[in-house]
Amino acid sequence: MRMPSLAVLVMSLSAVAPAFAGSLNGAAGIMPAFYDGDSFEINFKELPPVAEQSVLAHNQSINTIFMSDAGLPGGEPFVSVLDAIQGDGFNPLWEEVQIVFNPGHTPRQFTRDDDILQAATGADPEISLLGTGEVYRCAVVGVK
Repeated sequence: MRMPSLAVLVMSLSAVAPAFAGSLNGAAGIMPAFYDGDSFEINFKELPPVAEQSVLAHNQSINTIFMSDAGLPGGEPFVSVLDAIQGDGFNPLWEEVQIVFNPGHTPRQFTRDDDILQAATGADPEISLLGTGEVYRCAVVGVK
């Protein structure tokens, strides 16, 4: 009688164990992002380095995800900004571009890619944009 119970317990635990690991392919990889002023949820996972190099060399329709690892004043995180979503030139592959706030400019949250590009130009650009060479598989999974 005890053997079937133990087998059921072991099978149950092994079926649940992956949920505790927080796979980036599932809910653990979900994060907020902005597109054209609207808030979305995306599922986000970096490709292996060899795949990143191949995608950057051969994929002409890769999207851009803007991030700022330095964050915002007060320790607030910078929420990523997308340059496309489904129905607007969307490709599930994204190159990360880092936003670096130039001296004399206070970091702020952007919500539109057009605003980011405008802030990077002009006589006194607010930001600099740095390609990272990192490529992510990104899916827009919901509106926030």
